[in-house]
Amino acid sequence: MTEIIQTVADLRSKVRAWRAAGQKIGVVPTMGALHEGHLSLARRARAECDRVITTIFVNPKQFNNPDDLKKYPRTLEADAVLLSGVPVDVVFAPGVEEVYPDGFITTVSVGGVSEPLEGRMRPGHFDGVATVVTKLFGMTEADRGYFGQKDWQQLQVVLRLVRDLNLPVEVVGCETIREADGLAMSSRNVRLTPEGRAVAGVLYAAVTVAAEEIRAGQSDRMAIREAAEKLRAAGFERVEYIELRDAETLMPSDDPRRPRRMLAAAWLDGVRLIDNIPV
Repeated sequence: MTEIIQTVADLRSKVRAWRAAGQKIGVVPTMGALHEGHLSLARRARAECDRVITTIFVNPKQFNNPDDLKKYPRTLEADAVLLSGVPVDVVFAPGVEEVYPDGFITTVSVGGVSEPLEGRMRPGHFDGVATVVTKLFGMTEADRGYFGQKDWQQLQVVLRLVRDLNLPVEVVGCETIREADGLAMSSRNVRLTPEGRAVAGVLYAAVTVAAEEIRAGQSDRMAIREAAEKLRAAGFERVEYIELRDAETLMPSDDPRRPRRMLAAAWLDGVRLIDNIPV
């Protein structure tokens, strides 16, 4: 099983030796409950770096719903076994008190790109993401950080964070890994009932059709309305948003010359599912 380190001091002792040997370090930040999507990030890091650290930390600062934090699965030992098959060099799994010691009062906040969509639906979420990612980059001293495109807005927040603060980290965005029916892999998927899981792939199918219709000249509004109707007809309880946005700024965009992204969030079986695709 991959070595698990829980303190910054122990981690930095290893990192110091790697740096002295001139080795390139990659980090894959996760909250655990690993699936093939996470492992694909670790494999990409393994292929591109001399040393790979996977962090496992359920970050309380990015949960705006305490019940959601409580329900989040914690499977550290099983995760370490999975990562040993990549293999990664170290699993860094600090406790909350290691990341946020008594008296911790600093918040990293990224404006603009963090404000719409997920930022509107989950107030404070991206402040929690930006704060912990900044800390993890500092703790691991990584040269490269690997993030999935499933959380597209989060990826843009991290890119902006690194750019604005001149952090010496290259952020690598990796393709979304999907189930056979198109459902984006997520640790939350295990909370779906069998009935819900059978229709969850409709989310990806609906936004894919909407994107194709927009490319073919249909109005954005009409294509998005049809996608939302498909989700409700399939049994989704609530569609929070389906929106076409500028891929980098996340602002509304009707300019087809700029890269655009269709992003969606909807509830099924009491589970909040998100997805996005390029348009």
